[in-house]
Amino acid sequence: MRVQQSICYPLFKPASMALEDLVRVAAEIGYAAIELWQRPPEFEEIVGLAKAHGLAVASMSGHASLPDGLNKRSNHERIEEELRVSIGLAAQHGIPGVICFSGNRQPYQGEQDAIAATAEGLARIAPYAEEKGVNLNVELLNSKVDHPGYQADHTAWGAAVCERVNSPRVKLLYDIYHMQIMEGDVIRTIRDNIKWIGHFHTAGNPGRNDLDDTQELNYRGVCRAIAASGYPWYVGHEFRPKGDPIEALRATFEICNQG
Repeated sequence: MRVQQSICYPLFKPASMALEDLVRVAAEIGYAAIELWQRPPEFEEIVGLAKAHGLAVASMSGHASLPDGLNKRSNHERIEEELRVSIGLAAQHGIPGVICFSGNRQPYQGEQDAIAATAEGLARIAPYAEEKGVNLNVELLNSKVDHPGYQADHTAWGAAVCERVNSPRVKLLYDIYHMQIMEGDVIRTIRDNIKWIGHFHTAGNPGRNDLDDTQELNYRGVCRAIAASGYPWYVGHEFRPKGDPIEALRATFEICNQG
């Protein structure tokens, strides 16, 4: 099975290009899906255009506030309500996963208690996610460059949360760029943790730009390993193109079209 690739909106939309043209071109290149960081005003338009051009919507944000997240028990009621709305919307539109955030480290809290608190927050809503068939993907982010203080900054931390919740719908968003910064050893880590992974993001490191030969990751090899694992969902491209966005999409698709 080949890697199913998706594009993150609005990173690849040229200012002069209509949204429908972007979706059409993505489909023509061979992309399987488009995905959303937040829930923009044009959400319904994007969903409609994706369906019209044979694309899925791969992922969307599940709750507000990246730094103020699930590791704080005082947030659980709010986040549960937000996730319930997002899960319902995702199920309605066939979106397989919503993104969740651990939040930043708290001075009063050790790592094990933060894992426990994050798992408790996810366990509150996991039965509803199971009922609706939607993954709760806890995003792994680097705390070294882009998100100082973020807690879910290593794969083992996120896997410990998933193990504690023990739900088939509680997964990780394994961001290859972020985990290259924090721990490296990407292919081995993916192979060892693939059962916990519900979505992937890409970007070149350093710079968070194109997947070209100016950065250090071998994305052909990484995507070949993902394809060989039997992973069934999407690899979403979340980088800032240095040049023409459409040409970047064409080049990226060719690199990651492994299977």
